Amino acid sequence: MEGMKEPRGVLPEAVLDALPDHIQAILRKIPATLAEGLEEIRIRENRPLMVSSLGRDYFLSGNGEIASHPSQAYWATRADSQRILQLISNFSIYAMEEEIRNGYVTLKGGFRVGLAGKAVLEDGKVKTLKYINSFNIRISREVIGAARKVLPYIIKNREVCHTLVISPPQMGKTTMLRDIARNLSDGFSGFPGIKTAIVDERSEIAGCYKGVPQMRIGLQTDVLDACPKAVGIMMLIRSMSPRVIITDELGRDEDVEAVEEALNAGIKIISSAHGKDIEDLFNRPIFSDLMRKKIFERFLVLGNSLGVGTLEKVYDGQFNILSKNPVR
Repeated sequence: MEGMKEPRGVLPEAVLDALPDHIQAILRKIPATLAEGLEEIRIRENRPLMVSSLGRDYFLSGNGEIASHPSQAYWATRADSQRILQLISNFSIYAMEEEIRNGYVTLKGGFRVGLAGKAVLEDGKVKTLKYINSFNIRISREVIGAARKVLPYIIKNREVCHTLVISPPQMGKTTMLRDIARNLSDGFSGFPGIKTAIVDERSEIAGCYKGVPQMRIGLQTDVLDACPKAVGIMMLIRSMSPRVIITDELGRDEDVEAVEEALNAGIKIISSAHGKDIEDLFNRPIFSDLMRKKIFERFLVLGNSLGVGTLEKVYDGQFNILSKNPVR
């Protein structure tokens, strides 16, 4: 049903299956309120087990309770690190070398495991990681209907507006982009579905597992997974004839150049950027030229004044405020 969130309170089995039995047992016992808002599971060798829930961090004891001090928490071991690596790689760490080089592995269901250890360099670039000892499991949840509040702003005269979603970290940018993709692809009242493409450089929007999207991103959506944005945008322009391309955060000069190429090809762009408000973009060199050229037609600012994912403000391409009444 539109607007209904994914079932919450039960940890995804795909996540639990990636963990040693005793850590699974700890997580199965955590308070329901913690499980319902769970965002990250942090496992660091020789340090306490932690979780992030509803914007706060907690230490976990061996019985799943919140520990008031690190000394009371469960401390991960070298054996835990080795076992997690075996589980997330299906006992073939070499088969995952490409993903490990990028610093994360995607589990079935689209859940991402961030990795940290010693970087092995070759010609100044990361070849792989070894001595992996830190794991960050991101609990991504679909929120069907998350984009409903922004659709009236990003569609004008039945055409998609070039749109940039702005927010600080963990305020729902990826969730918003995912639901926008689904709506544009499948269509909704007054808007027929259109060919949509996603360049998912960090494998978070579509959550692909072995190349197959695990998230509901629409029937007419094509995904380039784990592909640099600048390369992916150009590939999609040449090969998939999309009407709109959706990407995660713009961050490099070549990303901006590729966005301009897409615009010149008549393709609409929807992307995101870190920031508290539109003023932050004017102060960042990578965005200053985009802002000066007034390429984007809509700016959506997300925050948490009414909870994570609140639409705080909407600007048009001339930087006029279209809405400043928070909506969640």
